[in-house]
Amino acid sequence: MVLFQPLYDSYLPIIRLAGGVPRLASLQPPHWRIDRAMLEAVFTPRTRLVVLNSPLNPAAVVFPEADLALLAEFCVAHDALAVCDEVWEQVVFAPHVHRSLLSFPGMRERTVKIGSAGKMFGLTGWKVGFVCAAPALTAVIAKAHQFLTFTTPPNLQAAVAWGLANSEDWFTSMPADLARSRDRLSEGLTREGFHVLQGQGTYFLNIDLPASGITEDDRTFCFRAVREHGVASIPVSTFYEQAPVTTVARLCFSKLDATLDEGIRRLARARESAPKI
Repeated sequence: MVLFQPLYDSYLPIIRLAGGVPRLASLQPPHWRIDRAMLEAVFTPRTRLVVLNSPLNPAAVVFPEADLALLAEFCVAHDALAVCDEVWEQVVFAPHVHRSLLSFPGMRERTVKIGSAGKMFGLTGWKVGFVCAAPALTAVIAKAHQFLTFTTPPNLQAAVAWGLANSEDWFTSMPADLARSRDRLSEGLTREGFHVLQGQGTYFLNIDLPASGITEDDRTFCFRAVREHGVASIPVSTFYEQAPVTTVARLCFSKLDATLDEGIRRLARARESAPKI
């Protein structure tokens, strides 16, 4: 089974409990690209499943079509299924455009696309999702889901169905509002001497610590920032099982302007008090 790092580590215990063998492809900052050499290193004759998070959290990247076409090529060549976590598909910022792996040649019958109303409508507490797949795959998923889910919230499901049918204005205004918050945080951090990686989608923005003049690894910086300056961030190394990237910290910009401005001030103090290169 092929997965891409950085990823949520909750995938891995489930895969291993089911008898799968994860093979991890490591994406690297600042561009987090998929390339042929990477795929050749992880695909084998025994590969049966690929797990892809696109748009990618925590990297805040929207994969270009060339990367997705390459991955589709390998899936078809190895007769592998793809499970695509696309919960951020509507939280994408111009000029970037999300395209599902499902839409590439040869992928219609071998892709499971997972969506999330919580991310699409900013209702993360609802935990209402949906799956799109060819009939043969959907039938198998339905059988498994029957034994995994004890109760469902039909009122929330009805609300999500209404939202999907009446969403045109929201899917235009919501990304624009979030892009404004992203830019406010990015521009403020840049003024304070941080090197900010491009945020193409999701609620998150990443800072390159060495390029910002910080010699600490991501865990050390993040712990110090919250303990001494009261601002929380996530070390991206926590999303790697092996050979972690330790130079990037993730921030969330889905906040009020006042919260973002205060976060910028506190992070500036954290940078000033950090060991210098």
